[in-house]
Amino acid sequence: MTDEGLNLHVRPGPRPDTGPAMPHQQLTDNPPVELQEELWRRMSSLEGVRTGPSGVSLPETRALHLDPELAAGPPEGFMVGTEFAHLHGPDDGSLHMALPAKLAREAIDRGWAELHPLARAGRLPETLVMVYGPRDADELETVWSLVAASYENARGRAAADSS
Repeated sequence: MTDEGLNLHVRPGPRPDTGPAMPHQQLTDNPPVELQEELWRRMSSLEGVRTGPSGVSLPETRALHLDPELAAGPPEGFMVGTEFAHLHGPDDGSLHMALPAKLAREAIDRGWAELHPLARAGRLPETLVMVYGPRDADELETVWSLVAASYENARGRAAADSS
């Protein structure tokens, strides 16, 4: 188990192809729309979260914005303003989110995520990752646990040692 309370197993199969630059999108092995909608249902029900357009992504992207009074997390826990995660449109199905640094590295190492291109270039913190869309019900649970960790981090409730 990690400091953040997750026990990430290795994601089966190869990583999907993704775009190397902006917009950063998942190009292959995209998740079924039904799983995307179930994930969004859970995401949008988080306490203190306002849903809306992303401040940094394509128009079809749905974002989570934490109420400012609850946004007690570190600056690297957000993408812009109080936006801490977003779900790309149905033809993509991946997510961008800010995770605690240690969990971001673990998610990358275990095949669930990759660094955002601007984080790879050193222009954004290495806490900003793309999490691949869930392909089945088991993967939905893992992706949901990563969203929940991003939420807790944005609220300032991540484990003390997240670096």
